[in-house]
Amino acid sequence: MRRTLIRYKAKPEMADKNAELVKAVFAELKAAQPDGVRYLTLRLEDDTFVHFVEAASEDGSSPIPKLAAFQAFQDGIRDRCAEPPLVRSASIVGNYRMLEQS
Repeated sequence: MRRTLIRYKAKPEMADKNAELVKAVFAELKAAQPDGVRYLTLRLEDDTFVHFVEAASEDGSSPIPKLAAFQAFQDGIRDRCAEPPLVRSASIVGNYRMLEQS
């Protein structure tokens, strides 16, 4: 299982647009219901966005990048950001009813 954390700060004037694009990704995920993926996005009060992705495939790949809504979200992401996306692998240190146990 692969876990990835992505963090970036949106430009204040672009934060609402970014949130709408993220919501579209979740709508497409809800419709497609792909197996083996968990995804959470948080928006902090300073317009920092934090995405947490968990992919259960053996090779760690995720179906999310193949979604049309995700591709639309990716288009122009750097223009919407005050701080560019920082992608890191993550491991669980503690978990209480938030993530699948493995």
